[in-house]
Amino acid sequence: MMEYLDIVTEDNRIIDKALRTECHGNPRLIHRAAHILVFNSQGQLLLQKRSMNKDIQPGKWDTSVGGHVGSGESYMIAASRELEEELGIKDIVLNHLYDYKMRNEIESENIRSYVCVYDGPIQFDQYEIDEVRFWDMAEIKAHFGTGIFTPNFEQEIELYLNKKDSRNNYDFDLP
Repeated sequence: MMEYLDIVTEDNRIIDKALRTECHGNPRLIHRAAHILVFNSQGQLLLQKRSMNKDIQPGKWDTSVGGHVGSGESYMIAASRELEEELGIKDIVLNHLYDYKMRNEIESENIRSYVCVYDGPIQFDQYEIDEVRFWDMAEIKAHFGTGIFTPNFEQEIELYLNKKDSRNNYDFDLP
């Protein structure tokens, strides 16, 4: 199946579309992605270990859920779709955290991150994910910079911790 992504400007305005395969390997093609931080009620963060089949960062621990926003799709629809596809979780409230830009030599993404609390069963996609487990924040911090996490996750968790520490006013409590 050919997956098209909207190509956007730095300020997230759609200007074109391209195949996903064109976007990976061409950092000039800025596209959108949605991430979700899934916490349990004990405040532990679910991380996924990327499958060795992945073309980017195989075998590394990453954000709970992350995926591209398809052409014509909204961030929220993409986030909900990815949550169900990757972890089998559906019909859950997602709260918008923040937007940020991720740039590297492989790709350029404008990311919208969401957060949720979930204690139910998880049925992960075994083609995309090798393992999932909940981590204490202290354990994440202890492994920070050791190379077991994707650079994108390390950027994401720093943003999350800064938001949490800044005591920003949200309509919900940050886990």
